[in-house]
Amino acid sequence: MTDPVLSETRQGYRIVTLNRPDRLNSFGAGMHTALLAALTAAEADKSCRALLLTGAGRGFCAGQDLADVAAKPGETPDLASTIEQNYNPLVRKLRDLPMPVICAVNGVAAGAGANLAFGCDIVLAARSAKFIQSFAKIGLVPDCGGSWLLPRLAGRARARGMALLAEPLSAEQAEAWGLIWKVVDDAALMDEAHRLAAQLATQPTTGLALIKQALDAAETNDLDRQLDLERDLQGRAGRTADYAEGVAAFFEKRAPRFVGRA
Repeated sequence: MTDPVLSETRQGYRIVTLNRPDRLNSFGAGMHTALLAALTAAEADKSCRALLLTGAGRGFCAGQDLADVAAKPGETPDLASTIEQNYNPLVRKLRDLPMPVICAVNGVAAGAGANLAFGCDIVLAARSAKFIQSFAKIGLVPDCGGSWLLPRLAGRARARGMALLAEPLSAEQAEAWGLIWKVVDDAALMDEAHRLAAQLATQPTTGLALIKQALDAAETNDLDRQLDLERDLQGRAGRTADYAEGVAAFFEKRAPRFVGRA
């Protein structure tokens, strides 16, 4: 049986690949567990200082494989249980990873697949890629963090349009709306993704994790709480070896040699 998720170690970072190309990498049995395990393993690996997430074949992720959750005639599916057991732990782990996460969207990203991508830190998309909030087409609501992410990334009006109309959004439009970092020509996508991952793997990983924490908290904090958080996080950052190295490299006019985690 083919592994639904592949993990490969490179110098300083890991590549995690959704691997159901015959189903456009849709979430089927075992895929949630395998992806969560891959993220957990990356977090536990002290040499891993960045993570690159992508999909095998011609798509990134088509969301939930509906054949995998279809109820038998006369039965009602328990989708709340599916969300609680499968998607929510995955979203929380992805957002809490103490390293930058790059997503290379190599094709269609639909439903939970689109929101999985939007939950990453830096999203690159092939020029041919499309993002679709497909939930409304089957009478469901955005999950995998989508109802939280979309208004914050695209704004209220665009989030509602995407969710209610379920129309495909081109990679160029996603970039223009601030949903992703950058559009890349299809042939150059993975080279650019690996370049960014390799670059981030040499940076002050603890400091980057604290930046992620500050930006996430800013979504719900008022100014006073955010100022207090900045104070506390800066205190932690200032006690790291990488801060001392960054300052030393600045005065010595050389490139810093960051060690990563505290």
